Amino acid sequence: MVEANSQQIVPVVLCGGTGSRLWPLSREGYPKQFWPLVSADTTMLQDTVMRATGAGFAAPIIVCNQAHRFLVAEQLQAGGVANPRIVLEPVARNSAPAIAAAALLAYEADPTAVLWLMAADAAISDDSALAAALARAATAARAGRIVAFGMKPTSPETGYGYIEAGAPLDGLEGVASVARFVEKPDSATAQDFVASGQYLWNSGMFVATAETLLGELERLAPTLLAAVRAAVVNSTRDLDFVRLEPEAFAAAPDISIDYAVMEKTDHSAVVPADIGWSDVGSWSALWEIAPQDEGGNATSGPVEMLDSKNCYVRSEGMLTAVVGLEDVVVVVTDDATLVMHRDRAQDVKTLLTQLKKAGRKEATEHRRAFRPWGHYEGLIQGERFQVKKISVKPGQKLSLQKHFHRAEHWVVVNGTAIVERDAERILLRENESIYLPLGCVHRMENPGMIPLTLIEVQSGSYLGEDDIVRFEDTYGRT
Repeated sequence: MVEANSQQIVPVVLCGGTGSRLWPLSREGYPKQFWPLVSADTTMLQDTVMRATGAGFAAPIIVCNQAHRFLVAEQLQAGGVANPRIVLEPVARNSAPAIAAAALLAYEADPTAVLWLMAADAAISDDSALAAALARAATAARAGRIVAFGMKPTSPETGYGYIEAGAPLDGLEGVASVARFVEKPDSATAQDFVASGQYLWNSGMFVATAETLLGELERLAPTLLAAVRAAVVNSTRDLDFVRLEPEAFAAAPDISIDYAVMEKTDHSAVVPADIGWSDVGSWSALWEIAPQDEGGNATSGPVEMLDSKNCYVRSEGMLTAVVGLEDVVVVVTDDATLVMHRDRAQDVKTLLTQLKKAGRKEATEHRRAFRPWGHYEGLIQGERFQVKKISVKPGQKLSLQKHFHRAEHWVVVNGTAIVERDAERILLRENESIYLPLGCVHRMENPGMIPLTLIEVQSGSYLGEDDIVRFEDTYGRT
């Protein structure tokens, strides 16, 4: 936890990324920010939000894909985060529209609110250095600056943008002007940047007041701000969710805050910082910050190493053994395996594009699909049948629904279920089952205190997830 100044800072966490370079673990349906990649027990989203909780911080604003809303809410609740505002993007529009929406919401309560803008998927190891940098940035923000966090480079990294620091700003200790922003350089240019001592990695973290941000958006990107303002004005709100109006938000340009504002504004500043930062943007980056054995190997899960050096090996369940390899990455999930040289870590995104063109569902979907009530995973699929394992959290229930093309058979293997089947309401215990004929209206509920696990056997002419007609749903799905 980082201690801020006495005037509250509003954390704004951008949670819409897909982390494509961390495939096969990170996928669109369950991106990297929802995985415990750095800490053993907390996800990257939880780590990020917990840095900005406690005295000195207001309740956070989280901007995320609406498909991940319940996942975000659940992880925040598990992390003990109180009263978050979760802003739902109906479509992805990059960081500038997301930040504009958060700034408009913060402005409603306090135009002078200082916003700390950050991605949900970065790692920071030195909280005390972060607190000092944040204090300097907040002071500059209250003086009308939009402050970037510039990370002191530890290597000539080509995967980051750079900031050339200018002269120190009068009256703002530890804050410099920005000479220029530079896009991701080639290797030779990156080496020159690091050698010069004048360039910093652009972390994508910014601090500014709501009124300064909105003023610059009005001046530099008026079309974008108008679209987002309409989306906020016409938003709907339920529970912790702010649902942006879809048509208006979709009209906003797809552009980053760097291009929309930071590279054009005359209010920019930079705080040089050495806080143990990594964007965890690739498997090689994760290897660099992970604990390593005497051979330089970093492992996670059931892994055995023999005569191997400087490898990153991760398994999500299957025993994975590596013999006689150096500088490789091996990542094993239940439906995909990645093996590559660590130097090729940036090429995973290219591989993912290739998989999508080939129509491989593993490119975007995990075998385990997460829902607000729990999750399910496919076990076996054949012609006209498939078998799934379903887990329902205590006190939760599925939607009241029917199917036109399939019948289902449910077998409870752990816990207790209440099943609605047309006019019936049936209690099922372990080792009991029920048949749901095609077309019947049905629902399952877990009334117990432990997770409900059951095996579902589907049979029929079409077994797609879109063969669902919902009549009633606790979670507002259609």
